[in-house]
Parts: sequence; C-alpha cells; structure tokens
Amino acid sequence: MSPRPRLPAWTATLTWKAAVFIAVMCCALAALLGILVHVSVAGRTVDDSRDRALARLTTAARAYEAGEPLPRFAGIDPEGLPAPLRALALKGESGTMVDSYRGRPTMWAAGPADGRALAVRTDYAASAETISGLDRSIVGSSVLAIGATLLVGVFAVTRITRRLHLTARVARRISAGDLDARVDDPRTHDPSRPQDEVATVSGALDTMASSLQRKLQSEQRFTADVAHELRTPLTGLSAAAELLPEGRPSELVRDRVKAMRGLTEDLLEISRLDARNETVDLAVHELGPLAQRVVRASGTDTEVRIVRDTPVETDRRRLERVLGNLVANAHRHGAPPVVVAVDGPVVTVRDHGGGFPPYLLDLGPQRFRTEGRGKGHGLGLTIAAGQAEVIGARLEFAAAPDGGALARLTLPEYVPGEDGADETGTVGGPAGTHPTPPPG
Repeated sequence: MSPRPRLPAWTATLTWKAAVFIAVMCCALAALLGILVHVSVAGRTVDDSRDRALARLTTAARAYEAGEPLPRFAGIDPEGLPAPLRALALKGESGTMVDSYRGRPTMWAAGPADGRALAVRTDYAASAETISGLDRSIVGSSVLAIGATLLVGVFAVTRITRRLHLTARVARRISAGDLDARVDDPRTHDPSRPQDEVATVSGALDTMASSLQRKLQSEQRFTADVAHELRTPLTGLSAAAELLPEGRPSELVRDRVKAMRGLTEDLLEISRLDARNETVDLAVHELGPLAQRVVRASGTDTEVRIVRDTPVETDRRRLERVLGNLVANAHRHGAPPVVVAVDGPVVTVRDHGGGFPPYLLDLGPQRFRTEGRGKGHGLGLTIAAGQAEVIGARLEFAAAPDGGALARLTLPEYVPGEDGADETGTVGGPAGTHPTPPPG
C-alpha cells in the first residue's frame, strides 16, 4: 500500500485554516444571495415582458375579431412561433414563451383564432441583457466582497497568530533556561482593555515564568549558602583529621572529609553555573594534546585515539574540567576499556559498561540522581554539561551501538584570522576574557 500523500506543513497553520474557512463561508453566502437576487429580478423581468406580450395579444385579438388589419408584431401562424406554444393555441388556450426569433431573444404570446394560432412577439433582448448584466454584477461584487473579507480576516487572524508565535518563542526561551523572558502582552497590564484568550495565555505564561524563576533563584541561593557555610567547618575538620594518628580509622576519616570537600566544591561550582555570570578565557589550543593531558592527569587507564586533530578556540580550564568529569564518570560507573577519541572538533568518551540510564538519555544529567549507574552524587555530569554550555560546546549523551555509554562533546572549530587572534593564540587581547553570552 502506497503511503498517503502528506499536505504541506503550512496547511496546518491557523492562518491557512481561517483563510479557507472565511473563503468557503463567503463563497457560500455570495452564492446564496446571488441566487436569491437573480431569481427575484429575473422573475420580475419575465413577468413584465409576459404582461406586455399578453396585452399585445389582446389588442391583436380585438383587431382580428373586428376584421381589421393585424399589427405588424402579430400574425396568424407566423414564422418562428415555437411549436409548444402553437400546440397550446390549437387546443384553445393562451400562453407565453421566451424563444429566439431571427437570432434575438423574443417573448411570444399566442391564443386560438378559428382553429389557428394568433401570435404576437415582443423583443426580449433588453430584458435578457438586464438579467445578464445583473448576473455579471453579482459575480463581480461577490469576488470583490470575498477578496476584501478574506484580506481583513487574514489580517485579523495574522495579528492573533503573531501573538501566539511570540508566546511560543518565549515559552521555548524559558524552557532553554532564559527565565527572564516574558511575553509582556499590553492587554495583561491594562485593566481597561478587554483580554482575549491569547492575552490570558500570555499572562499565565508570564506568571508561571516569574514563579519558576523565584523558586529556582531561591534554590540556587540555598545551594550556594549551604556550600559556603560548609566550607569553614570542613576546613577545620580537614585540619583536625591530619592530626589523627596513622591507622585505618584516620584514613577513613580523611577519605570522607575529602569526599565532603569535593561535594562542597561541586555545589559551589553548580551555584556559579546556575547564576549564569561566568566568564570565559578564550584561547586557541590543539585539541589532541589537550585531551591527552587530561587523561594523564586523571591517572586512569584510558586509551586516547586521535583520528584528526584540530585547533579549537575555547577556555582550556573549563574544557579540561568537562573532559575530566566525563573520563572519571566513565571509570566510576562504566567498565573498561574507556576510550577518548578526538575527531576534528568532536571529542567522544566511551566506556563498555551498562550504558547511561534511560532518564539521562531523555532528560540529561539530574542532580543527586544516580540510579542504574552506581555510587556518586550525580553532580559530575551536571557540572560537565554546565561548563560545556559556558564555552559554547554541545554535550550529548547516547548509547554506543555495540553497548556502553557514549558522551560526545562538539566544540566550535577555530577559523584562523577571525576574532582578532594573534600569533600567540590568545583571543581578544591580553586578558582574553569575555562574558558568557545569555542563553536563548
């Protein structure tokens, strides 16, 4: 069975549907009114012509009965008399009929006259032309009315759809993390103006965004405050742990203190990423050697494959943080061998374990959620995704075709001669520091 043909995407738009509906309704209304006007005017015109023809027939009949000459428009069994009208007259009845006589529309009237047909004719061309002109006027005015109504209707619907598209764009910006985005429909701020459905939806979206922003900011402040407050006691606890006598208990204490300090630093980093006021120090680096340096610093048995090396313009510290977290996550939650591959501006970190959990593939990293991937706090991949966004890279998580977890980091490739790069590889002057662009 051949697939059903799909209509173009623009046929699903509200503007198109409204235009079709308006056009169909206008055509139906114009056709109905046109038929009513045509029937009414045509009937009246035919009745007037019939009355004139019957009046002439009466005049001709009187002349015939008086033995006087018939008028020039009358005759006995004249040429061109329609056969049905002749038959009616021979039956002793009178009638009228519109027919053509010598190429012109003619109204005939006939009656009985001593077994023959007495008939008169009246020119019907003017009446026929009147009806034809009326029909043309109806069609022309209907087309103009349909066109004008369609333009006005499409203009009105387009204004509504433009507001709906604005609302949709703002909703997408909010979902992308820009919680400052608002529709700001003027109808929602002016009580004197009536609110339509679009204004109601826009106002509800703005209210939802404001509420969500307040809650997220409160959570961010709470996370940052907790991390800052934990730093001081943890510093003292770490110093105290160093004074403990050597032994297994002191090793466990130092290990837990180290884990707590790492968690605190991760929370502080996440709070800074949430605030979206990070700055990047851009410079040009060879991606292959940078990936090798990260693997060496991790102290893990990780294979590095450089398929195609390329320079990238990025913040080295943040990029190393991203790659380090990905490598550590692969060793902590996956299974060997762990492979880091560099192919142009794309770096992949792949392990051969059970793969990423379904929630991570669908929604991305979730803080403090690690089910299906072993121990940990669930912050490593969250930090990696946040730092990748700061440096303008795209981090994707997927399942490897033959099993295992696959993280793919795509960096913006460096193009020589752009952004004022000098020969030392530093971008943007001596400082090389640029504010992070706002999301969305």
